[in-house]
Amino acid sequence: MRLHATLFLAVLVPAALAPLCIGQQSVMPRDYRGPQTYISGIFVTPVPNAPFSAKVEIVSQQKLPDGSLNTRTTTTHIARTTSGVIYNERRQFLPTAAKGDPVLLSIHTYDPSTRLSTILDPFTHLAKENVLQQPPTAPAHSVPTPTPANPMFKEEQLGTQNIGSVLLQGIRKSRTIPATMSGTGQEVVVVDEYWYSPDLSIYMILKHEDPRSGEQIVAVTEVERTEPDAKLFAIPANYKIVDETPVP
Repeated sequence: MRLHATLFLAVLVPAALAPLCIGQQSVMPRDYRGPQTYISGIFVTPVPNAPFSAKVEIVSQQKLPDGSLNTRTTTTHIARTTSGVIYNERRQFLPTAAKGDPVLLSIHTYDPSTRLSTILDPFTHLAKENVLQQPPTAPAHSVPTPTPANPMFKEEQLGTQNIGSVLLQGIRKSRTIPATMSGTGQEVVVVDEYWYSPDLSIYMILKHEDPRSGEQIVAVTEVERTEPDAKLFAIPANYKIVDETPVP
């Protein structure tokens, strides 16, 4: 596992972690729901004046019925310009022994000044454009929500840590599932850990652990806090642009 910190992205920041804002709206996504076939990765908020580019390393360890682990990994890229335009990839998951780069499945860009969302499909060479009615929000179940007032839930502030020059604030949320409801006959504790960068307005490290199903880790690495190459956000000349904006 090539993780710069051994600690699955993206965005509510209770208590010491201030909520992200786009305009006057707070971005308050919901709790991450655990290992799945589709992993949404890091939600990059389209905020201005915080340009960067980085890699996202994802490790999924799925617990199989025989007790063994099916480990798959992928590496994607994310970026954001000074004006807040975001770039996010989705790539194929591979076994840990696989060689070469994961296959690129799609690229998503979003420009907050025009609300233009574009998805590039490398298989069909289509660029699907859609002018959104409001800014995009983080995928459902991808980040924490307020911990309910329930003795079966626990929330801990983990303080701060630095990864390179990036300061992170941490929170751990634990949920106890009674033996009568866990499906195992025993009490189960599901743990989610989130490390947020106030400077970059993204979650840098996310970890989800469920004894019943396995573990997922998402970590942002190799952060470059400079303006990304403009070519990254351009539609290739061999792509056909398709307007998918709903007709009023």
